[in-house]
Amino acid sequence: MLKKEDLAVKLIRLFALSLGMACIGMAGALAQSQYPIMDRVAEKVIQKYQNSSCQQLAAERGQHPTGRRAEMEQRAVQLLHQDPQMREAFLNRVAAPIANKLSECGMIP
Repeated sequence: MLKKEDLAVKLIRLFALSLGMACIGMAGALAQSQYPIMDRVAEKVIQKYQNSSCQQLAAERGQHPTGRRAEMEQRAVQLLHQDPQMREAFLNRVAAPIANKLSECGMIP
């Protein structure tokens, strides 16, 4: 079973990775939103969970990031700690789809 703390860490890691990818690949203006980059990152996180198999999610569960990925995650954690409104918006957007997938996979009760 995946503990709440483990789920939070996974969400933050996915956010950080996706944030870095969104920043690198972003060109042009984004749709009007209070957190347009966060919105794109949240969508990527949701898509990752929806498109991943249960076996893929289970395999990734114990992996810790290294190198650039770890740095991006650290920056995302810092951003989420500094901006509680962005953190709330991100979690409100991704929590239900992720929890549903993890439940389907038997990773949470």
